[in-house]
Amino acid sequence: MEKALKPEETDATAPALHDGSAGAGAAVQPWDIRQAGQIGRDQMRSISQLHESFARKLTHAIGAYLRIVFECALASAEHLTYREFLQRIPEKTYLASCNLPSVGAVSVLQLDLAIVFPVIDVLLGGEGKGGDLGREMTEIEEQVLEGIVRMVCRELQTAWQAIALAFDFGQRQAVNQAQRLMPPDERNLCLRFEIKMSETHGAMNLAVPAVVSNALLRKIADDSSYQRPRSPIEVRRQIENRLLDCPFAVELSAPNLQVPLQTLAEMAPGTVLSFPRLASAPATLLVEDIRLATAVPARLNDQRAARILALESTPTPAGKP
Repeated sequence: MEKALKPEETDATAPALHDGSAGAGAAVQPWDIRQAGQIGRDQMRSISQLHESFARKLTHAIGAYLRIVFECALASAEHLTYREFLQRIPEKTYLASCNLPSVGAVSVLQLDLAIVFPVIDVLLGGEGKGGDLGREMTEIEEQVLEGIVRMVCRELQTAWQAIALAFDFGQRQAVNQAQRLMPPDERNLCLRFEIKMSETHGAMNLAVPAVVSNALLRKIADDSSYQRPRSPIEVRRQIENRLLDCPFAVELSAPNLQVPLQTLAEMAPGTVLSFPRLASAPATLLVEDIRLATAVPARLNDQRAARILALESTPTPAGKP
């Protein structure tokens, strides 16, 4: 029979639990509630693959538009609070909000000025020289850069099409006012991209609310196109299964038949050619000009057929002995 503690015994036990003297064999570890909802390793791998493809497409799109060397590559994908995201942003930078109308939220896009000024220089007819990184952007420069930011939004929308998420350019945001866009402790999927141009390099950062990224992760989990990487054996079996439905040219022939040229010259409609070969002799079954088996002609209902007699031990091309 279990012993029930009296109220005074419970009160005596509480201080011991508090100072750790009770239950010496128990291990108590602190737990941070902010760790809840972290993206798993497999999920992060899928997220990375998706945005590596986005980076490649953005490289081609902007490079072709600017007609310069432009390279974009995914550097990292993390789950951070919005406060942590802002702490990593330089004091002087380009920051813009991107509206996500389908979910009533916003994402935040950041570009280093080391990339911004050369891009603006190219758009204005220059060679992509870097500007004074210690100054702020002018309104005219913001308007010039807006076309590139909208291009980034279009490529993001294409990458997130699995959940039909629209990325609409909002407006340029001052760094000291960006804290109002999201609660500071709200978790975000934070993506960092490294950008290289002919004479400079910098970073582009994107913060997407976790409520949105979780929807993408659920879609990825259900979508076979984002499954975990398959082993070579699985890949081979998949190819084999697909080949089972592929058509191949099959021919039932009797090779090495010879007819005198005189007989061929006298052929006319209705002529019956006689071959020096018994009608019951096996023929050769060719699959894409490869000798696969010996067989005899047959009929299956109203279809022509071949009855296999024996398979070739080593399939060889039809032209070889």
